[in-house]
Amino acid sequence: MTHPITRPVRHPGLACLAALALGTTILTACGAEETAADGASGQGAITVENCGEKLTVDEPVTELYAYDGGIISIALAVGAREELVAVTGLARDQQLLELAYPEDRVDELQIVGDDHPTLETVLALDPQMMFAGWGYGFSESRNLVPEMVQERGIETYLLSETCRQEDGDRGTMEAWTALRTDLLNIGELTGHDQTAKEVVADIDQRREALESAPKPEKEPTAFLFDSGTDAIFTSGSFGGPQAIFDTAEVTNATADVEDTWTEVGWERFAAAKPDIIYFVDYPGQSYEEKVKVLKANPASRDLPAVKENRFVNLPYAMWVSGPLNIDAAEWVRSSLEHFGLAPESGIEPALDITDLTNLDGNQWLR
Repeated sequence: MTHPITRPVRHPGLACLAALALGTTILTACGAEETAADGASGQGAITVENCGEKLTVDEPVTELYAYDGGIISIALAVGAREELVAVTGLARDQQLLELAYPEDRVDELQIVGDDHPTLETVLALDPQMMFAGWGYGFSESRNLVPEMVQERGIETYLLSETCRQEDGDRGTMEAWTALRTDLLNIGELTGHDQTAKEVVADIDQRREALESAPKPEKEPTAFLFDSGTDAIFTSGSFGGPQAIFDTAEVTNATADVEDTWTEVGWERFAAAKPDIIYFVDYPGQSYEEKVKVLKANPASRDLPAVKENRFVNLPYAMWVSGPLNIDAAEWVRSSLEHFGLAPESGIEPALDITDLTNLDGNQWLR
């Protein structure tokens, strides 16, 4: 179980505000001096809850550093483009984000570091806040954890999809709830709360349309194949794919795995007998290589979905927790209808991905 903590802060008055928010009695030395410097103690302070901890800033964040395409898309969606001073891990998702946010000059975002952030990169940039997550930038094995940057006066916001359970596995809330939480929190922290509310309302409206669409007599089963050879990297009940599949009215074959992104054995794939297979378009294993593995492995090669090439390839940033999850849900529904696994709904995906030149596969769209 996590407990609220007071985080290191950049601005003079923030330590007092955080202490007050946590119910402490540190009231001296936080008065006249702070009031003289900041106008009035506590005015304009913003407090949100992030992974069970209170996070307080004394004014809207103007210097936000983000890692990973899904996280970057959250910042862009809520209108925080000007606050997004630097990013890492954009390359694989740049074309998709340019398509989704054409007015946001995605090609002009400052890119720092290589594929993953490092402590040195973060400290050199010295933003007000770093927006990342466990496994999405923060990692003990990479020697970059929130406390390391917090103690240097840089606030951290953790992607809610990656909040840790007591045993260390990721995922503590339903996937759509995690996304809604991050959109509203990041919107509030950057001073774009109204835009964030509008984005959430749009997602809710599109979800309702999908969930009200005609249902098949038997709900099909889908398996999300991120990558795999000896084992399969996929996503369980707390990941973005669970939200996508639930809304598109398809059963997630690994819904019983109480984790986000995780590995399962090939026997899980064989036992699931999926009606359709979804790929995460991600570097390291190409679309062609994934198909080859599925057609060669004894556990999968004789399954109808494999033999009949019921494969759908969607970009990485549509699968990880982010506002593009609703676009993924619309494409999942469209693919189910194409393969005769769901009746026609008349729902057209709002984001046209057919012209993405870096997205392989999807012969069903041609």
